[in-house]
Amino acid sequence: MAIKTDIAVIGASPAGLMAARHAALGGAKVTLFEKKEEIGKDPHPANSVYKGMMNVTGEQVDSSYVVHEIKGMKLISPGGHKIKVKTPGYALDKGAFDRFYEKKALAEGVEIKTGTEIVSLRRKDSGVVLKTSDGNSENTDRIKAKIVIIADGILSKNAQAAGLQTMKHPDDIAWGTELTIRAPGIGEADYADYFVGSHAPGWKSTYLPRGGDEAAIGVYVRHHGQNVAPFLDSWVARFKDLKNIADDEFEIIESKSAGDPIVTIPNKTYTDNIMVAGGAAGQSGIGYAMHAGQIAGKVGAMAIAKGDYSERTLSKYRSDWRSSLYTEHVFGRIGLETLRKMEDDEIDELFEIFEDEDVSSLIKGNTVNQGLSVLSLMLQKKPSSILKAGAFFRNK
Repeated sequence: MAIKTDIAVIGASPAGLMAARHAALGGAKVTLFEKKEEIGKDPHPANSVYKGMMNVTGEQVDSSYVVHEIKGMKLISPGGHKIKVKTPGYALDKGAFDRFYEKKALAEGVEIKTGTEIVSLRRKDSGVVLKTSDGNSENTDRIKAKIVIIADGILSKNAQAAGLQTMKHPDDIAWGTELTIRAPGIGEADYADYFVGSHAPGWKSTYLPRGGDEAAIGVYVRHHGQNVAPFLDSWVARFKDLKNIADDEFEIIESKSAGDPIVTIPNKTYTDNIMVAGGAAGQSGIGYAMHAGQIAGKVGAMAIAKGDYSERTLSKYRSDWRSSLYTEHVFGRIGLETLRKMEDDEIDELFEIFEDEDVSSLIKGNTVNQGLSVLSLMLQKKPSSILKAGAFFRNK
């Protein structure tokens, strides 16, 4: 069967749902394709947002998908030095979060086709032809779209099929595993903890309270492949010791693994008839991905109204994204690359400088969650710590 639509969105990710909704708000006919049978089922392990990140999108946090509110985060060095950042945040029921934004897209007239995978993509006759599959080789559809927005996650085959190298540093994807755990009172804390250092090279190990007896803990590393089991096992043992949790009190409810393009930096994210948003474009973080989707959807609707789907017209997506979010991504890369190349004792020394100082005033909006860019801000703010920035230039 042949389907015609103005804009086809591939992937019901936060970026994809926002792109579809805002394209429809702009007057375009929009069809969204999601390979999962149900949106919100088996969601990505990303499980928190901070108020500053959501402020960028203009979206209000809804209680229907919040399981626990936190006052901020603590950044913790290898030696235990803590920097507290007061920035309201929310632990999410990610499935409920995805379904919430699915309903918003449907309310604006977006047609959503679940259980439908895009298996081929090619440009033809000033548009894009997609071929779908529902797992049955006899049940395929051809979709003719004027514009396609790809939002199907990191290492997107569809972005590759479009000939786009969407990340400047694809080898810098952070791979990780997140565990949902249960232990007495473990979810009642007011702050999330981010532990940095050689135990989680290139990124972090985490603790996110989720209310009551539930929490999420995880580890994300770079330059060590996709199997992070050795780092995770070490972190679980250390975490139980830090929180004084006995083995018979500790229960793993769920385990999820995924990649995070935290410092890959978006590269080429558009061409004739096509834009890429979210993880597929190296845009990390739920709030950032949502805002990128908003921009792509609005630009797509504008292009449909003009009847011009050229790369030149769609370049507005890149320029609007850069003016809004590029600095955040650059700060994130500087911060995490500096951190990755520092020795543990150097990290301790840097954190010790700020241990008794409220660095919340250094953070503007959503900056903090983008790659612990608080580190790069510290390096700018405190002259006595500038020497540590030299770590960024080490050949490591």
